[in-house]
Amino acid sequence: MEWLTLGAGKIPRISTNLSFADRMGSWKARWNIGRMNYLVPPGLYAVGHPDHDSPVLVTANYKMSYDLVRKVLGGKNCWLLILETYGINVWCAAGKGTFGTEELIRRINASGLARIVRHRILILPILGAPGVSAHQIAKQTGFTVKYAAIRACDIPEYLTNGMKTTTSMQEMTFTIYERSVLIPVELVEAIKPTLIIALLLFVILSLMQGYVSGLMAVCAYLGAMFTGVAITALFLPWIPGRSFAFKGALTGFLWSIIFYLLSGGGWGPFMTVAAFLMLPTVSSFYALSFTGCTPFTSRSGVKKEMRIALPVMGCALLSGIFMALIGRMI
Repeated sequence: MEWLTLGAGKIPRISTNLSFADRMGSWKARWNIGRMNYLVPPGLYAVGHPDHDSPVLVTANYKMSYDLVRKVLGGKNCWLLILETYGINVWCAAGKGTFGTEELIRRINASGLARIVRHRILILPILGAPGVSAHQIAKQTGFTVKYAAIRACDIPEYLTNGMKTTTSMQEMTFTIYERSVLIPVELVEAIKPTLIIALLLFVILSLMQGYVSGLMAVCAYLGAMFTGVAITALFLPWIPGRSFAFKGALTGFLWSIIFYLLSGGGWGPFMTVAAFLMLPTVSSFYALSFTGCTPFTSRSGVKKEMRIALPVMGCALLSGIFMALIGRMI
């Protein structure tokens, strides 16, 4: 690593080119492999050949956030101040308070930033605003906070245009690509409970009705889980309703119809009702888990939805089990 020597000490100079290891690390993080330890040391970094008048950008020490910022700064000369967010991205860290006022003040002082730059402007991502009290930063450090953009890709335009934030830089998007890259980590999170439940279903149904019924139950459950995790996420804007749980229930109901037709039907009325109660419940539960990934929800909104949806899911699941038992006994 190269070092830039200033009066405040040695500052590491970082590359704006991502290596194969960087890209592989991001891929692994998408699949929840070492995701909670995917971070870089906090502190001040040099990009290009910055001087006393170069802009200071602030981001989190989640390495994917760090990489997204540095790779768009090719050809720029600036300072990058990394906050200790314990490997959490800017948006989530701002909500937790780690991308916040106290940490920003701590890093300004620890890095000796006031001795390195002549200006007193810090450029922060818009999604970090909930955690930062700009007037406290100014009061305690003398630095003024400016919010650049939501997406890192807009930073070059922001810097080129005299630090002007356009309307498009303030618009939050959640495109099909942005949703699809979040699906792998949700699938990995679901693997362990899915394997346990699938094994239990296979053993119980195989003992009661034979291994063919056990395999069908496993396929039905896996399909419902995948529908809730992936299908609901991909088609989120086009599924009716505002509630994620409701959207998941609708896609789960559609999966129930598809599986019923694929299996040839003939389940009997009680087992059919049981399946059409339980499979949408599974999809609904996993769709509700996706609320932590979307920028269109709030903590209070998610809590409210959970208070309503979870009891309904519980009743539907118990009713489905009850119907299945009746169908077995008759």
